[in-house]
Amino acid sequence: MDMKVNKKLGLKDRYNRMTRDLNWTPSYQSLKDIYPYLEYEGIKIHDWDKFEDPFRMTMDAYWKYQGEKERKLYAILDAFAQNNGHLGVTDARYINTLKLFLTGVSPLEYMSHKGFAMLGRQFQGAGPRVACQMQSLDEIRHAQTQIHAMSNYNKYYNGFQDWQHMHHRVWYLSVPKSFFEDAVTSGPFEYILSISFAFEYVLTNLLFVPFISGAAYNGDMGAMAFGFSAQSDESRHMTLGLEVIKFVLEQDPDNLPIVQKWIDKWFWRGYRVLTLVAMMMDYMLPKRVMSWKEAWEIYAEENGGALFRDLARYGVKVPLGWEQACKEKDHLSHMAWNVFYNYGAAAPFHTWAPSEEDMKWLSAKYPDSFDKYYRPLWEHYASEQKEGRRFYNKTLPMLCQVCQVPMFFTEPDDPTKIAYRESDYQGMKYHFCSDGCKHIFDNEPEKFKQSWLPVHQIYQGNCFPEDVDPTKPDFDPLMEVLRYYKMEFGRDNLDYADSQDKKNFDTWRAQATTN
Repeated sequence: MDMKVNKKLGLKDRYNRMTRDLNWTPSYQSLKDIYPYLEYEGIKIHDWDKFEDPFRMTMDAYWKYQGEKERKLYAILDAFAQNNGHLGVTDARYINTLKLFLTGVSPLEYMSHKGFAMLGRQFQGAGPRVACQMQSLDEIRHAQTQIHAMSNYNKYYNGFQDWQHMHHRVWYLSVPKSFFEDAVTSGPFEYILSISFAFEYVLTNLLFVPFISGAAYNGDMGAMAFGFSAQSDESRHMTLGLEVIKFVLEQDPDNLPIVQKWIDKWFWRGYRVLTLVAMMMDYMLPKRVMSWKEAWEIYAEENGGALFRDLARYGVKVPLGWEQACKEKDHLSHMAWNVFYNYGAAAPFHTWAPSEEDMKWLSAKYPDSFDKYYRPLWEHYASEQKEGRRFYNKTLPMLCQVCQVPMFFTEPDDPTKIAYRESDYQGMKYHFCSDGCKHIFDNEPEKFKQSWLPVHQIYQGNCFPEDVDPTKPDFDPLMEVLRYYKMEFGRDNLDYADSQDKKNFDTWRAQATTN
């Protein structure tokens, strides 16, 4: 009796059966009604089947792969928590990097999850739809594992307790939050370029690699575990972003100027968000892996430069602002930490002046800038603090209308001069920290004139609890803003040297090493 034997499907055929072959052409609804945003941005796609997903992962394989990673990750997190791993970090200064990461970055993973869920509905092609669906699942998993990994620290240290509340209110957190709000309110093609290409491919290594390497170097196995678990997904995300860009550019020559405009915009927006990472690397890690300048040269100038040389065959140019970013590598982290040192009373983590040993390291890493421009500043702060006059700035800084970072950046060729740019629109004057942010505003003024700027909101009285009475003689606006932030003055903020975190850590560490 003859038997028909079904040949085992290869990877490509199996992927097609589980994804593209499930697609269909609508018969009683128009494509414009089903996918209303495909023509919204002016991008022209002639053949969706030309998109090739390089990983060709099916959903059943995805769940098996991620389930195995989860088991390994939570075994490490449990062991770290049960063995009081938090006492194994270098010292409690490091824990402030986690506070910054939890409040500033983890909520972005959830926003990214929502954005890619939207793409999974809005792309007509089955290939990119499935890839975006998997990335949406990746992003919510990243948010969950990061929160779980850092939740152990909430049992012992201050500043972790209301991170979600703070993310929507605290002044400096409007910087990363506005980046993703800008992205999720754009069209589908701009969104995937902003996240999967500009942020994931061009800039993500400057976030995850130094941070996770710093976590491992400072003894935080929990953060290291979630970082490595997430980073294995990032390779798919970066490749998806690059493949979509190439696919779009190959579909129609009219797409090039639109894509170039987005690359210019999102490189600069992402670079400004990385200001927080720069100060984390140079000032917040007790044991440092590399300087911000070294990281920029490796991951941006070398890797990013190679990427744009590859894309040049499509007509893509190096983004506007690239030259300025390369010039700022000698100054960015120092300027940023100075601002946070100034406003340490209004941030839910501790700041400090670098020690003499820290400044020796900074001097070696920044021979052309640190001793000349920044060492005198830190020596002055240290001498004032020694005399009992630790400086806290009680004014509110002007914010850039686009990136929402305080206006502390200097001119690219003059680090002694603050950069100011402005535009007039509909009878109003708007202020910017750079040519890059002004360029973005001038292209989309209707969008960015609506920016929710924390300083403006504070002055308008919108950042106080409902029971506040500003007419009372003892009204203290700073204390009321902190109450609105759900920050406890003297516990969650101010200088590290006088913090409860430092006292507790030193006490617990001493007990752990003497018992």
